[in-house]
Amino acid sequence: MHIEFRHLRTIKAIHENGGLAKAADQLHITQSALSHQIKGLEDQAGVELFVRRSKPMKLSAAGFRLLRLAEKILPEIDAMQAEFSGLRDGKSGRLHIAIECHACFEWLFPVLEAFRKLWPDVDVDIKPGLAFDALPALQKEEVDLVVSSDPEDLKGVEFSHLFDYAPVFVSSSQHPLAQKPYIDAEDFRGQTLITYPVDRARLDIFSQLLTPAKVEPAAIRQVELTAVILLLVASNRGISVLPDWVVREVKYSSDYVTRPLSETGLTRQLFAATRDEDITKPYMLDLIRLAKEEAAKLQNA
Repeated sequence: MHIEFRHLRTIKAIHENGGLAKAADQLHITQSALSHQIKGLEDQAGVELFVRRSKPMKLSAAGFRLLRLAEKILPEIDAMQAEFSGLRDGKSGRLHIAIECHACFEWLFPVLEAFRKLWPDVDVDIKPGLAFDALPALQKEEVDLVVSSDPEDLKGVEFSHLFDYAPVFVSSSQHPLAQKPYIDAEDFRGQTLITYPVDRARLDIFSQLLTPAKVEPAAIRQVELTAVILLLVASNRGISVLPDWVVREVKYSSDYVTRPLSETGLTRQLFAATRDEDITKPYMLDLIRLAKEEAAKLQNA
């Protein structure tokens, strides 16, 4: 027996309308075509699906069996069609984000909260990009957006500038280096440097200052949370380098000092990397817009 979706819709329409005429109008076909369809289905089944002598028209036992099937399957088909329609219209989709910036979680969460309210049908997930090669994963469609400070010339990938930031030195106000107007690479010799648990090649302090100067701290202590890093710094257990927007509040505290790295200071940029075909999706454009707006709030706080 060959049952099509239109057969299930027919059974349901006749049951709901109690007759062929109204059901045909609902299905936008002629009454003759509807009768022909029913006869063909009954010929396949070898049983009658309706009690024709009844008014309104009623389903037979076999007809009710098909109705139960229709009530189970048709909602799933309708939901799938609505989902596909949303994908075509850009109202729904998948947005899996990889972050190559450990400190960025604090900045990104308010962005995602605002995004969730605008795009409730977009599936959002965050993957720590530091645990795998995020940009190759973007090209393989394993993730959809990568937050990175290191743009590369990659085929099919576009980097959208989000904001500039300055990596700054942070220490206790009692630390000897707190007296200096700015901090050079040599100042890190003999010091305990407190960092996030990230490969040093991805830390600004190493890639931008210490590695080029061939300077190695006396010790490196890795800490997961920004709040704990600041607690250790305030206790004079070491020094750290953090993005300026992360330390926007502690710079007003008497427990800490923040200083520029080098006399001219360092400036870094953060980007959103996306596949070329995704950058024009409305929800992707909205996420990037919200990310820029939240960054401006943090930097102006």
